[in-house]
Amino acid sequence: MKVLLVNGSPHEKGSTYTALSEVANTLNRLEIKVEIFQLGSKPISGCIGCGTCTKIGKCFMRDQVNEFLEKAAEADGFLFGSPVHFASATGMLTCFMDRVFYVNFSNRVLDNKPAAAVVTCRRGGATAALDQINKYFAISNMPMVGSQYWNMVHGNSPEEIRKDLEGMQGLRTLGNNMAWLLKSIKAGKASGINTPEKEPRKMTNFIR
Repeated sequence: MKVLLVNGSPHEKGSTYTALSEVANTLNRLEIKVEIFQLGSKPISGCIGCGTCTKIGKCFMRDQVNEFLEKAAEADGFLFGSPVHFASATGMLTCFMDRVFYVNFSNRVLDNKPAAAVVTCRRGGATAALDQINKYFAISNMPMVGSQYWNMVHGNSPEEIRKDLEGMQGLRTLGNNMAWLLKSIKAGKASGINTPEKEPRKMTNFIR
């Protein structure tokens, strides 16, 4: 089993990486493979609504989105991490997730796989950013993994993040819960419990 952890910060080894690493260490200890997927600092375009992905099953833009989707097909769970920018996830992560999850409407590589959001902040805006990221999972048939408190840590540097003892403990609990759910899903499939059958999707506009 493997979990992909997306670092939505432009800083490769900053606060968000530190938070994701705490979850990753717990998952490793419980024999779950991990990979941190770094978005980097180059701009990522938002979705332009062209609809190409509905025909070819991937985005026409050749960047991190398709690279992630290829890895996602082989992954069993996901964490999306971000620093808080104006009470939201970073613009880069938002553009990335908009496109990833729009493609998922066609190729369904994320469906029924557990996911969680992790955010880091200096002081405020964390719950709003968490709520933003969690909405992607809620409309994509993805079980959301929680912890003993909100999946957030406070600090303005990796050193400060590590001093948030309650926040770091919560991330370890998140890792434990993710591993437990992944193993439960695997055990369920082994005993003949398959993912739910889906009805053909119906689209109804409010104005007609």
